Amino acid sequence: MSGIVVAAYSDVGYRCTKWLLHAGEPVRLVYTHADAPGEERWFESVADLARSHGVPVRLVASLDAPAEEAALRELEPDFLFSFYFRSMIPARILRIPARGALNMHGSLLPAFRGRSPVNWAILKGAAFTGASLHYMVEKPDAGDLVDQEKVPIGPDDDALTVARAVTEAAVAVLARSWPLLKAGTAPRTPLDLAKGSYFGGRRPEDGLIDWLRPAQEVHDLVRAVARPWPGAFTDLFGPRVTIWKTLLGGYAGHDTFPGKVDVTETSVIVYCGDDRPVEILAARPEGQPDLNEAAFRAWVLARG
Repeated sequence: MSGIVVAAYSDVGYRCTKWLLHAGEPVRLVYTHADAPGEERWFESVADLARSHGVPVRLVASLDAPAEEAALRELEPDFLFSFYFRSMIPARILRIPARGALNMHGSLLPAFRGRSPVNWAILKGAAFTGASLHYMVEKPDAGDLVDQEKVPIGPDDDALTVARAVTEAAVAVLARSWPLLKAGTAPRTPLDLAKGSYFGGRRPEDGLIDWLRPAQEVHDLVRAVARPWPGAFTDLFGPRVTIWKTLLGGYAGHDTFPGKVDVTETSVIVYCGDDRPVEILAARPEGQPDLNEAAFRAWVLARG
């Protein structure tokens, strides 16, 4: 083999690259990103991993630069893998590896194509997501499917819990698929994009809670963007409050309205647009540390 080039970041990037290296496969070059200032990195470093195995590392924002194209053409790799690399790889780069360019995507394609697939799956109330290995084409997450593995999403699972499960699924998919890719016998199943969905990236300001929405949607937003993501937030209490964890309550019945706050004997609840409350289990008022359920209740009461 002429070897493998990997473009990787995040937990899936680290674990899939580690699998290839520990399997003794010929990884010739690793592309990854420099950590973004202020971003909470909850996963291990792809760059450190590659360097520890003596593999050259290039820290880049994308593979669009002529220098990267030249480097890849000189290497003449058999395979290019993208494991949660954050930039779209240009079509001219995808044509360089002799045996294909493949991407590991964090959903059950063709569902949740695009950015932030785990977060969107939770936001949309999906009961399952997964990891999918597919060939890359110019259109994002649209190339032939090689293999995928399903991951359940529990009703109270947050994005980090699901993301870690997706990582395990990604490693399992890679381990199953790699021998077939090497042998030239891996399946290629065209994706029916009409049966799927596509979502764009998310911004911190998208975490604003709309209390007119049903309680289930509010709960799903909270768990979809909980730490290490920026969190769902509200100005309902005066200072901005980031809400890290909620619990769905029953229906109120009467005398409620969206955004109504009740302080119970043990917690703080807020009613939503369908008259159903959510209970706040963990939050961080602006300028304060993280507060558990009891401490947040005390903070609300102290404010009168």
